[in-house]
This record gives sequence, C-alpha cells and structure tokens, in this order.
Amino acid sequence: MLPDADDLPGLLLDLAVPHEDINEVVALRRAVTADPGLRRLLAECAEDAAGAVREVDDPDGLGARAAQAPAALGDYFLVYVFLAAVPDTRARHRALGIPDDISRHTLADLGRGMALHRRRYGGGGLSIRQAHWLTRHFGGRLYQLGRLQYERTGLGERTARAVTAAGTGVTAGEPCLDLHIPDFLGPLTPAACDHSLARARDFFTRYFPEESPAVATCHSWLLDPQLRRLLPAHSNIVRFQERFRPGWEDPEPADTTPVGFVFGDPDLPVADLPRRTSLERTVGDHLRAGGHWYVGHGWFPWPR
Repeated sequence: MLPDADDLPGLLLDLAVPHEDINEVVALRRAVTADPGLRRLLAECAEDAAGAVREVDDPDGLGARAAQAPAALGDYFLVYVFLAAVPDTRARHRALGIPDDISRHTLADLGRGMALHRRRYGGGGLSIRQAHWLTRHFGGRLYQLGRLQYERTGLGERTARAVTAAGTGVTAGEPCLDLHIPDFLGPLTPAACDHSLARARDFFTRYFPEESPAVATCHSWLLDPQLRRLLPAHSNIVRFQERFRPGWEDPEPADTTPVGFVFGDPDLPVADLPRRTSLERTVGDHLRAGGHWYVGHGWFPWPR
C-alpha cells in the first residue's frame, strides 16, 4: 500500500511534493500504518481515488470516508490516500503503454496541490476539493502533456448546442477533451501551447484511439472576453483565447475564481489585492471598479 519509510522520500520527490512537507509525511507514516482500522480506511479511500468516477462537488465517496480519519493527521491524510493509489494508477498507465515521464508529470499534480494548499492555508496537506480534483489524474481521466492538461470527458449539453450551431454536428455526452491550465509551470506562451497540443494529438490517437473526440473544450476565467479589452493584444492570455470559438455564456459572476488563481486565496479582500504584476492589476482593479469576472466557455475542432 504505502512504501517503506526509507523508500517514501523518493516517491514524494517523484510526485513533486514540496520539500518542506517531506519530513512530516515520512514521520506521520507510522501513525497511518500502525492502526488496522486506519489502514482499511486508507485502502477504501485509495480505491475511491484511483478507481471511482467522482465529480468535484460530490459530497459522498472520498470526502465522506476521509472525514473519518483521525484529526491528529490533519490535512495530511488525503496525501496518504493518493500515495496509496499510486501503484494502481501507474499499473493502469503501464498497461496502456503510456510513457513513464507522462505518468510522472501527470501524478506530480499531487505536489502542485500541496503547494497551493500551503500558499492558501499556511500548512501542509490537501483539502477535499483538491483531492476530488486529483481523482481525475489518479483515475486515468486526465494527463499532463507539456504546458497543458487534457481531461477525457463527455461533451456538455450547452457546449454541444454551441458547436452544432457553428456547423459541426455533435451530440451531448460524446467524447471530448477538456483543457486545463496548471499553475507553477511557467508562462502560457503560444509556443508552449502549440507544443503541448501537438503532443496531445499524438497521445490520444495512440493510447485512446477508440474515443476519437470531435472537439476540445475549455471552461476557465482565462476565457472571460473582458480580458481582450483589458490586456494587450499580444499577451499570452489573449493569444490563448484566440484558439477557441465561443461556447455558451455564463451569466453568474465568478469573482473569487481569478482571485484564487492569481493571488492564491479566493477569500482575500478585494481592497487589499496586490498590484505587483500587470495581471494582478487587471484582476484587482477591475473588481475595485465594481466589475465582475466570469468563467468563459470555448471550444475548437479536434482533428480526427
């Protein structure tokens, strides 16, 4: 289930776990493995993480089980859940023939999640929301290929209507690829995106040929059309937006989403948001002026 204490640091390094968390994770391992009931709970949670299909806001399954863990483990229990899930996930990758570097880079989102957790909460571990997100990686639905991540999913009804209206015949639920933009991975340059997309076309044709998606989608505040007006035309974000055709329009403000991604904590007071970079100034000044941010929805044809 879990590696021996002497082998655990190597696995943590492979998963990009922040160095300041490694000693704590190794030290707490004994408390997890010494209790038979806790070992059973960990195994059940690892099965949820690696085998079950979960939605981010699903109140059952992994979240309900993890809530039974001893409070003394704090937010580290969910880290052990994914450590215990690694063997099954890596075996699934090997069975498909997925290269080791893609497998490692994909599962390294565990370390990214822990870094985001520390940035927001000031301590180590994972939140249940981050854990639900990671079930995509450990369940074999999401892969990191260079600068972008790609999730194997089904086309939503609203996006399907927008694609059909644009002249491409699709139906809701058919395979599509949903693009995600991970943090801590350098600028979102056009060249980096081009390279990632080229890798993804080869990857999904090679390892999931039966799915043959017609479109790629993205649902992100980075696709908010207001950014075209507020950022320079040559900015990486505007250039990224230009790859997509309009999907559907979301009327609900999502102000905390860019605040969380840009500043690390969605609950920061708007009046106190820093203005150190052009993006920080754009996000914060727009909110301070009484504006709102929205999640944008876009798509583009995926070559078959």
